[in-house]
Amino acid sequence: MTKRIRKAVFPVAGLGTRFLPATKAIPKEMLTIVDRPVVQHVVDEARAAGIEHFVFVTGRNKAVIEDHFDMAYELDDTLARRSKTRELEALKADLPAAGATSFTRQQAPLGLGHAVWCARDIIGDEPFALLLPDMLHHTHGKGCLAEMIDAFEKHGGNHIAVAPVPEDQTHQYGIVGVEDVKAKVSKVTGMVEKPPKGTAPSNLHITGRYILQPTIFNLLANQEKGAGGEIQLTDSMIALSHQEPFYAVRFDGDIYDTGSKIGFLTANIAYALQRGDLGPQLREEIARLVEG
Repeated sequence: MTKRIRKAVFPVAGLGTRFLPATKAIPKEMLTIVDRPVVQHVVDEARAAGIEHFVFVTGRNKAVIEDHFDMAYELDDTLARRSKTRELEALKADLPAAGATSFTRQQAPLGLGHAVWCARDIIGDEPFALLLPDMLHHTHGKGCLAEMIDAFEKHGGNHIAVAPVPEDQTHQYGIVGVEDVKAKVSKVTGMVEKPPKGTAPSNLHITGRYILQPTIFNLLANQEKGAGGEIQLTDSMIALSHQEPFYAVRFDGDIYDTGSKIGFLTANIAYALQRGDLGPQLREEIARLVEG
């Protein structure tokens, strides 16, 4: 019987060097898309998919992330005394349940695979979701992780979210080969990290959402360092694919890499345009700037 996906891992130990000096004292995950931190948007996606326990793999100078997902007594009291009911209720709605968050340290920057391995004791012997906080998956329908959990409940195994990229850009991404490149869910036939131009098995790139079986931890524990001298998650997933099935779940919404300046700025505009209290005026301001 397939175990339910209850836990999700969020690797938030990165230094955010692409956003210096902004990230010198503020974690990149706490930079805001409109008025919500990037990491809050990703946690929202996980909560909407039914995740019950949120596991953050952090590093030094990331305590503010833990504070963000905790009560702020002084702020709550001030809002209550000033009758800021709407703001107070919004903060309470974002707060995870007591005991629903865990934080563990990745003491050294040894890559995504190492970050995932650091969560092994909290995850235990059950399948889990992994969400990269840099990558926002934006859709008006069912969220990316929710679609993946639907697929997992039908097929079991391991799942990777994918999306198409132009053929001339496949060398910039982790790429999967699949049985049916146009299907919503298709069995993975191969994985390769940044294939040389002209050698990619498809144009479907890995988008930063995963459902993995706990057997990945045994492979990560013995995984040799790969590209960049880091423990690469893809290397262990390739090894696991020889033992267990992997499925690609195609995401058809918009994806914003908020770890890049262009992705971050585009995400802010896209999310703001969708809001009734900001969209109309922002459109006017964009038109004024473009015309000027």
